[in-house]
Amino acid sequence: MSADARPLKPLIAVCQTTSIPNKDHNMECCSRLIREAAQRGACIVFLPEAFDFIGSNTEETLSLAEPLEGDHVQHYAGLARDCGVWLSLGGFHERGSDWESTHRIYNCHLLLDPKGNLAAAYRKTHLCDVELEGRVSMKESAFTNPGLEIVSPVNTPAGKVGLAICYDLRFPEMSLALAQEGAEILTYPSAFTVTTGSAHWEVLLRARAIETQSYVVAAAQTGKNHEKRTSYGHAMIVDPWGSVIAQCQEGPGVCYAEIDLAYLRRIRQEIPVFHHRRTDLYGRVAPLKSPVTS
Repeated sequence: MSADARPLKPLIAVCQTTSIPNKDHNMECCSRLIREAAQRGACIVFLPEAFDFIGSNTEETLSLAEPLEGDHVQHYAGLARDCGVWLSLGGFHERGSDWESTHRIYNCHLLLDPKGNLAAAYRKTHLCDVELEGRVSMKESAFTNPGLEIVSPVNTPAGKVGLAICYDLRFPEMSLALAQEGAEILTYPSAFTVTTGSAHWEVLLRARAIETQSYVVAAAQTGKNHEKRTSYGHAMIVDPWGSVIAQCQEGPGVCYAEIDLAYLRRIRQEIPVFHHRRTDLYGRVAPLKSPVTS
C-alpha cells in the first residue's frame, strides 16, 4: 500500500425480500441474497423483519414459529460461517421458553457473527397495534409477547450496531438510548404497509439518523406477501447527515453502502447535540441491558 493510500471503508448490504407463508422458499431467496452480498465484499448483511415467513393468519403464524435452537436459525448460522459475514436477522418468529404457558411468540432480531455465534438478541418492545379505518388493521399484541429490554449496541467491523424492529422506528426515545450508549448504526428491519410506508417510512428513517447523527439501516419487505398483505419496500441506508445514500428498487434485491465512521465523528463534533442535551430539564434515557442471547 502506498504511503497516501487510505484503508477501505467497511461495506454493508441491506436486503429487500418478499416473504410468503413458505419458509423453504424464503430461506432460498434470502440465502441467495446473502451469498451475493458476501461475494461483493459486504461485512454485514441485513435482512428484514419476518425474513423467515409472513403468515396469512394468526394460526399459521404460530404454527410456523420455531425456537432459536431450531433448524431455521441453524441454517443461517451455517451460512454466516460459510460466507464469513455478520448477519442481522431482522425479525424472527421465536417460540420462547414460555411458549407452553403463553402460546405467544416473540418478534426477535438476531445478530450472528461470522462464526455463526449469536452475538445479540433483541425482542421487539413496541408491538404494532394499528387501526386505520378501511386501510390498515394490525394487532401484533394478539399473538406476540413484548420484549422487556433494549440491548446495548454490539461492536462489529462496520461500527457499533443498535438493534430495533419496524414499529420501534416511531419511538425516538429508543434511538436516543442506543446512541447515548455508543451506537453508530441503527437498524430498523421492517415490514411497513403501503399506506404507512408511503406516508412515513423515509421521513422517519431520516429523522432518526439526523437526531442521533448515526447511520440508519432499514431492510424491508416488499410486494405481495399473501392475498391479504402487500409491503411497501424501499429498503434504504441513511447517513448521519440524513441523506439517503442507498435504496432498493422494486422487488427483491440488495443495496450497498460504505460506512464512514470518520465522517460520522466529524458531524458529531461539528454539531455536538449530545453535549447540548438539557438532561436537567427532561432527564436522560435509562441505561440499557447487555446483549441478551437467550
